[in-house]
Amino acid sequence: MADVWLGSHTLRSHGAKVARIHLHDWLILILLVIIDGLLNLIEPFHRFVGQGMMTDLSYPFKPNTVPVWAVPILAGVLPVAIFSVYYYYRKDVYDLHHAILGLLFSLLATGVITDAIKDAVGRPRPNFFWRCFPDGKAAFDPVTYDVICHGDAHIIKEGYKSFPSGHSSWSFAGLTFLAWYMSGKLRVFDRRGHVAKLCIVLIPVLIAILVGISRVDDYWHHWTDVFAGALIGTIVAAFCYLQFFPYPYETEGWAPHAFFEMLAERTRVQSSGRTNSIRMGEMTDIETAFMAGDPERVCNPEQR
Repeated sequence: MADVWLGSHTLRSHGAKVARIHLHDWLILILLVIIDGLLNLIEPFHRFVGQGMMTDLSYPFKPNTVPVWAVPILAGVLPVAIFSVYYYYRKDVYDLHHAILGLLFSLLATGVITDAIKDAVGRPRPNFFWRCFPDGKAAFDPVTYDVICHGDAHIIKEGYKSFPSGHSSWSFAGLTFLAWYMSGKLRVFDRRGHVAKLCIVLIPVLIAILVGISRVDDYWHHWTDVFAGALIGTIVAAFCYLQFFPYPYETEGWAPHAFFEMLAERTRVQSSGRTNSIRMGEMTDIETAFMAGDPERVCNPEQR
């Protein structure tokens, strides 16, 4: 089955049709982008930070080992590149479109969930002290005993967004989706015991784990922030993948649901065509002539 329709559903032949069918899904993606942008503009909840809490919030304010711009490349560009390589050999626009659409849903839904929780929780980062007091001179309100920050407003704002880790949630959302995708394509769970396939599939997961570890090493997040972000990204990726693809361990786990729906529709059309051919064979000459749109052949039987 995997090679029957090879090269018959390309971007040129079926791309517009597939995109048109899922137009509303792409519109929802745009809505998710807008929502996530608004969540980043909102001022997060400023959780109380007393002097006695500074012990766990006074770690060095270091630069990111994995920059913010690198996360979309690892979680988005890398998977899309692998999807494109598979399309180059398979020529299946259903697989390419649904893989990209599912990946984007995984990333953007994870982003909205993560940023919404960040704003609502307002947990200080481990390096909050140096964000709040860049000169090292702490100041607290004499009545509430809460911090009185005198650092850069944007840096302070980001200092209240520790839980959950956005780097971790995005990395796990994109790379776990890629791991599911590769599992189906490589038929990892075909019960033949090829451990090498499993090792290949675990590479994206390992990259996501290393990104999460870097957040703790850089003192931008507590370990619980990373764990929560990884959990959110993994769960959302699983839901989004299964929305478009079967379980990787299933016999048809190598292609999206839409591919098999298309095959079923084509089979129904062909079966209907064969039925019509049989009926045409049973028609009289007059019926056949009218079906062909040539009534003169009916009026002049000698022409037949």
